[in-house]
Amino acid sequence: MDIHLSTHTATRARPGPLRHSRTWDSGAPCIAEARDAVGALLARARPEPGRRAVQDAQLVASELVTNAVKHAPGPCALRLELAPDAGALSITVVDTSPDLPRQPPPDPGRVGGHGLLLVNMLSGGLEVTPLPRGKRVTATVALRADAGG
Repeated sequence: MDIHLSTHTATRARPGPLRHSRTWDSGAPCIAEARDAVGALLARARPEPGRRAVQDAQLVASELVTNAVKHAPGPCALRLELAPDAGALSITVVDTSPDLPRQPPPDPGRVGGHGLLLVNMLSGGLEVTPLPRGKRVTATVALRADAGG
């Protein structure tokens, strides 16, 4: 069962961030839904980011949610927040595992296990916050060359 939390759009005279939140009890469908949520939110951005930036953000969201589904029992949550200037997207995943993400040593012969490397390359790094029942992992993806990530 999934619980749709909310989609927020600022309605102030000065543009605020676009946001989207979603929670899932478990399961692989949430991975595709996370990618779709990123695409839908970025389609509303002004200026709209380029195709490559959208794909990079979708990959980061997909990898973070995949790690939550694979390594944490129970529900996970996704929160997306687009900067007011549409220059960067903050992607946050909350899960129930207290274990911090670990990137295995490089091994070109290994199948899988490269997700955190991709996330770090596309976002400039992770911010991990331990929580009483799990953790919050946030990556910020620059959507324009002039935006910091």
